[in-house]
Amino acid sequence: MVDVKQILSQMTTEEKIGQLMQHNANMFIDSSAAVTGDNSNKLGLSQKVINTVGSVLNFCSSVEMRTIQDMHLKNDRNKIPMLFMMDVVHGFRTIFPIPLALGCSFDPNLAARCSEMAADEATAGGVQVTFTPMVDYVRDARWGRVMETCGEEPLLNGMMGAAQIRAFRGKSLSDKTSMATCVKHFAAYGGAEAGRDYNTVELSEHILREYYLPAYKACIDAGADMIMPAFNTLNGIPATVNFWLMKKVLKEEWGFSGIVISDFNAIGDLERHGITNDEKTAARLAFENGCDIEMVSNTYTHCLKELIEKGVFTEEQLDDAVLKVLNLKNNLGMFEDPYHGADIQENSERFLTPEHRATARKAAEECAVLLKNDGILPLSPQVEKIALIGPFADNHEIIGFWSCNGKNEESVTVSEGIHAAAPNTEITVTRGCGNLYDDCDRSGFDAAVKAAAAADVVILCLGEPQNYSGEGNSRADITLTGLQDELAAAVANANKNIVALTFSGRPLALTELEKNVRAILHMWFPGTEGGSAAANLLFGYANPCGKLSMTFPRAVGQCPIYYNHTNTGKPKFFPDDKHQPYASNYIDCPNSPLFPFGHGLSYSNFKYENLELSDDVLYNNSKIEVSVTVKNCSDTVGKETVMLYMRDLFASNSRPVQQLIAFEKAEFAADETKTFKFNITAPMLGFWNNENKFVTEDGVFQISTGCADRLILTENLTFISNAE
Repeated sequence: MVDVKQILSQMTTEEKIGQLMQHNANMFIDSSAAVTGDNSNKLGLSQKVINTVGSVLNFCSSVEMRTIQDMHLKNDRNKIPMLFMMDVVHGFRTIFPIPLALGCSFDPNLAARCSEMAADEATAGGVQVTFTPMVDYVRDARWGRVMETCGEEPLLNGMMGAAQIRAFRGKSLSDKTSMATCVKHFAAYGGAEAGRDYNTVELSEHILREYYLPAYKACIDAGADMIMPAFNTLNGIPATVNFWLMKKVLKEEWGFSGIVISDFNAIGDLERHGITNDEKTAARLAFENGCDIEMVSNTYTHCLKELIEKGVFTEEQLDDAVLKVLNLKNNLGMFEDPYHGADIQENSERFLTPEHRATARKAAEECAVLLKNDGILPLSPQVEKIALIGPFADNHEIIGFWSCNGKNEESVTVSEGIHAAAPNTEITVTRGCGNLYDDCDRSGFDAAVKAAAAADVVILCLGEPQNYSGEGNSRADITLTGLQDELAAAVANANKNIVALTFSGRPLALTELEKNVRAILHMWFPGTEGGSAAANLLFGYANPCGKLSMTFPRAVGQCPIYYNHTNTGKPKFFPDDKHQPYASNYIDCPNSPLFPFGHGLSYSNFKYENLELSDDVLYNNSKIEVSVTVKNCSDTVGKETVMLYMRDLFASNSRPVQQLIAFEKAEFAADETKTFKFNITAPMLGFWNNENKFVTEDGVFQISTGCADRLILTENLTFISNAE
């Protein structure tokens, strides 16, 4: 550790401002950006300015990182190492399931194990800070970035995000396999209108506090080093310069003292938002609202010194921001080892290790959700003939968006996995409609139908392209792309024994497919070991245990659709019945989803019994123990996630029809019975009222187990705030 205050005291204003700048790696390695003396490069930055830049993103490898760091330290008179940051979202070289899939595991420990391994690989690759976790609350599957979240439940988002932060940071940031974390995107990025990325967000403070803010707060409490404001406007003000959000809530209310970093060119985008038409105002607004590091745009470089000289900001305010950056570098041990343990070669021995692959395979198995099964699964390994059909049958592109340094060709395909799992089975592989984007080419249909007719079982591998989700990749139509539904119908005419294996970065509207198949196993984008995991699940070597963390709609027009909605004053009483006049429903579609939050089948058969409360009255400073007995009524070992829901029947605000308040996942041996115990306290029943105060009001609450729309057992308790 070094005395960073001593270093700060020796720095010029320009050098301090440089610490608050982040630029792409190509600025340092692209020959078109190479400059000498005081000549300017294509960004309008002199070599003197480049030498002071504090952090880098979008570099390719540890070798490139070391080259840039060496060049920087040679030219920087203060010898302050740069930070190298990257979106290590669901793995670095070994790719784990996308975060939305990990949410379906309902297992924070699994998320932590994946993050620890990602940190091991990423630090070998030269990364010291990850732009992870993203805990934006989501309700609209059209938004492409739902793949980066854990879904539509604030409690789950917060728990998974906090687990990732603790895992990435390790026991000490100075450890060579530990990384600093940046929680994103603050706030309400997932509430974009029409599910269109970067779009406007208009939300009441009540909704913000009730659903969108809790996960960010949980991550800050877990030790997040940085936070990134969202791209969107929030109630008319871009998040980066939103005083209420960044100063009142984040700094004053929550006491966040870490680094705030803008998103890519977000300060420069203020002009496009129509907030300002000049760099100086953009820099002033961002800095006065607490943004410490500016990513890619150059308003701080061009304007911050002048703003200090004119007295708009003080040198002390600048020092406060810079000191946070220097402290992070110091805590990471960068002054002693400016490479933070980065490997000297591009292909580290820490990449794609057998242990990492095994964990990736296990994670993919735990995250997959068995949406439908009429008894056809698991398949017998002795099945004689299988037709493996569809654009994902032998497709390596299953690792998903934001796959960092992962390589498609290093993933295990479904075909490879099934051939390994059933070596004595005759397997015919044909894509049918190999182009996921083409809605005209039916040239492969005949071969697919012929293969299906000759097979005992058809495994139909369908989905959306992996670049149809992720940043900037919103969809207006979230049904299967191209001719896939038509292919499924044609194959179903030849063979009814169809298992659909589906891949996506978001919930899909699978209504047409569901009619034509006997089972649907949704794999999401499962990562490097996806094909092996799929085969293990299909043949029963692994037992599906994922539960949906985001609702699957019947039709796109239902979006946004989510489980924790309010009842409205005119609810439809029979959701799947025909249209009900003068009720909140559709003429042409039921209100209910195709597959609800919490849904997920298993090869085991779990029976819930004896929901019991230790008392039926709860007071402010007391707690009630809730117990439920669950039995595995089968001879198949399996895991079950036991969920505890509550409903506040009457309150000063209309409350959700269901709200998850606790969950626990456990493995059951054959015929094993377990008793699960949860403690309920007053805050678990509380909410943000219309005065934006968190309260728990007197009243009757239903306590239930099951999944969101199929509750199995329910008991009532009464909350009394003041016991006499």
